[in-house]
Amino acid sequence: MTNSSNTSSNKPKSSMDIMRAAREQLAELTGMTAETVSSFERNDSGWALEVEVLELTRVPDTMSLLATYRVELDEQGELTGYRRVRRYERGRADARRSEGR
Repeated sequence: MTNSSNTSSNKPKSSMDIMRAAREQLAELTGMTAETVSSFERNDSGWALEVEVLELTRVPDTMSLLATYRVELDEQGELTGYRRVRRYERGRADARRSEGR
């Protein structure tokens, strides 16, 4: 007989479940607030996301420091790795986009 909790855990995760899992696990590991997911894609080993994180609160809020973290999750939505790829002030425009892309 199959346990219903086992079958529900084997059910494919929705995109929203994966994004929630990434934000929650990153916040738990770093102790910082994960504000939003800015990039989300499936790859050969699971999922890759970019998560915007509040690293340092300043006054005024436009001077607060944010960072983009690249987060990797496996097929089940478990975090397998993360790294900070960018750090910036909340009020600053994205320099990468102003380079004429």
